[in-house]
Amino acid sequence: MTTGTPIPRQIDTSAAHPARVYDWLLGGKDNYPVDEAVGEKLPPEARDAARQNRAFMHRAVAWLASQGVDQFLDIGTGIPTEPNLHQIVQRIAPTARVVYTDNDPIVLRHAEALLVGTADGATDYVEADVRSPADIIERARQTLDFSRPVALSLIALMHFIGDDQEPHALVRNLLAVLPSGSYLVLSHAASDLYPELAAQVTAEYAKGGIRLGFRDRAGVLRFFEGLELVGPGLVTAPEWYGDGPAPAPEGSGIYAAVARIP
Repeated sequence: MTTGTPIPRQIDTSAAHPARVYDWLLGGKDNYPVDEAVGEKLPPEARDAARQNRAFMHRAVAWLASQGVDQFLDIGTGIPTEPNLHQIVQRIAPTARVVYTDNDPIVLRHAEALLVGTADGATDYVEADVRSPADIIERARQTLDFSRPVALSLIALMHFIGDDQEPHALVRNLLAVLPSGSYLVLSHAASDLYPELAAQVTAEYAKGGIRLGFRDRAGVLRFFEGLELVGPGLVTAPEWYGDGPAPAPEGSGIYAAVARIP
């Protein structure tokens, strides 16, 4: 089942956008020269980080679905890259309901790919910004039942929200409407694991007009205050693998964790 009727709006090809740079890093084709220009100046490790981040999302949502979670709110969805979140969770839980959210119109243009789920489940797409959490929740209620557990997915998103925009408060506001038994899935670029690389990536994104706010471990851990971290806790993206086989060990500049609302 699909819901929602996306209405295309103008795509700005004169400025780089995080979703399109990320698409380029993953080897996608839904980006423009301005996005490629940013990506080409990034160190090779940036591609590794994008791959590690995506793989963490796959493992985390599959684990949640295997635990019986069947509702997902994915904010900062990005350009569709198969397998998408709904494809992963609906293979395990065919009746799962998924709401995607992003603020880039090119993602909206590809929303049809995100809205093709199982006949028994439901998928929806909301064009909105994480800095407007009340709007997201209001529109997500059309598909999700907030009296039952919901997994909130914030994958490689919050490091695009500067401290002046109160990122931790934004996440707390989103979590506040979720019932006990819900989960937060979050990955975030680190400022302290590879400081020189982090500074280089931040500088290159800034040249493309994109502000980054990488955070140290303590800063990322703050997003999980009051929650119960699922083992192994806050680790690098390749180190989190739920009940599945462990990925090959490799360095990573991405923190990742899954936590439960008590």
